Amino acid sequence: MKLLKKIIGITLIVLVAGACITAILSYPKLTILTGYSAKNMNSSVFIANRSLEYTDANDNDFSPVNLAEDIIDKKKNMTVASVFGLKERKAIYRKGLGSVLIDENFDEKVPVVVPNRTIVPTKLSYPYGDLEQKDTIFNSINYKKIGNAVTSIFDTGVDKIKNTRAVLVIHKDQIIAEKYIDGLDKTSKLLGWSMTKSIISTVYGVLDKQGKIDINDKAPVQEWKNDERKNITIHNLLQMNCGLEWEEDYGSISDATKMLYVDADMTSAQIHKKAIHKPNEYWYYSSGVSNLLSGILRKQFKSYQEYLDYPYREFIDKIGMHSMLIETDMAGNFVGSSYAWATVRDWGKFGLLYLHKGNWNGEQIFNPDWVDYVTTPSPTSNGDYGGHFWLNAGGFYPDAPRDMFSANGFQGQRVFIIPSKDLVIVRFGLIGDAGVDFNTFLKEIISAIN
Repeated sequence: MKLLKKIIGITLIVLVAGACITAILSYPKLTILTGYSAKNMNSSVFIANRSLEYTDANDNDFSPVNLAEDIIDKKKNMTVASVFGLKERKAIYRKGLGSVLIDENFDEKVPVVVPNRTIVPTKLSYPYGDLEQKDTIFNSINYKKIGNAVTSIFDTGVDKIKNTRAVLVIHKDQIIAEKYIDGLDKTSKLLGWSMTKSIISTVYGVLDKQGKIDINDKAPVQEWKNDERKNITIHNLLQMNCGLEWEEDYGSISDATKMLYVDADMTSAQIHKKAIHKPNEYWYYSSGVSNLLSGILRKQFKSYQEYLDYPYREFIDKIGMHSMLIETDMAGNFVGSSYAWATVRDWGKFGLLYLHKGNWNGEQIFNPDWVDYVTTPSPTSNGDYGGHFWLNAGGFYPDAPRDMFSANGFQGQRVFIIPSKDLVIVRFGLIGDAGVDFNTFLKEIISAIN
């Protein structure tokens, strides 16, 4: 009996010690966890006008983020998140700039500079205006098959498996299918996550058309002037084959999670990484590169106001994406890797801009050859990636046309552009390829259009 008690006692000590070690090792991760919860909650409430309860039950309802408890202070536009009172993080909303995680150095009294937006109402129907479309029936479309394909990507029971929130299908500038889950509609703003990367790329396309930048120039990064990184070009960054060290892992404390949930200036994270490959020889997906591009973009303007205004004035508001908001970090930089919000219909306009090779109702926003540029596969990407767009050149989706390219985001956000079918397909959700068979979905949509 004494031996049994001794064994039990030792076992309990080992278990407790193991639990303590696990807790200690996991404690730093709480900074990321509570940062995610506070930031996502703040954006959902103050940008998308959704409630704390809705956000908890949907956007933040996955492990381990659902361990966090959030509090909202609507007078201060603030959210506070913690886990059992530990690692409290705060986020605030600033009109025009969105939500941002703040630290003890943040001064709420400093005047906020916001983008100047020009919103000119038109008497045109979607996509070139805000009026509803006239009913148009295409004899070449099997509408029943389209409807079945769209319905198939949504959950039909109580179980959240596919977790699709919205789908929009546009053919020849006409919406031919549109569906939302309960609680969302065509006015709901949704986060594109890494689809923001394609937005930033587009801004470079606009600069290129206006002759204000040469993407083949060396990246203007002072820290690289005297070492092997000096040969990295803006083109290398856009194609994500700059050869710099980076860890893009959202399940751990990685370069990507520290940048998004710890760094005040997200444009500098990639700058301080060493070269582990020569430029143009190794493709690796990096959100740090996208935010570095946002920082380089800022250097193209004489003032901060010009930097804030340019994407909206020269591109976003020109094509009527008036719901779009690109959030900034604490240092005032656009978070080009992750934080653009817009309605599904406005994301659809973005796809149409590329479908029409940069021409928007007669006005050329970027040169037609910019589409050729962003759809040229980056070396060693197996035909999967171009200039901050994902490609199907390598047949990632075997039953979709090879000319298809897309803006992709975390949790399965997609804007698919299929030139050969004059088609744009937008999907928003809370899970990606792990829960959704995109290949079959695309196949069914495409096969319904003759």
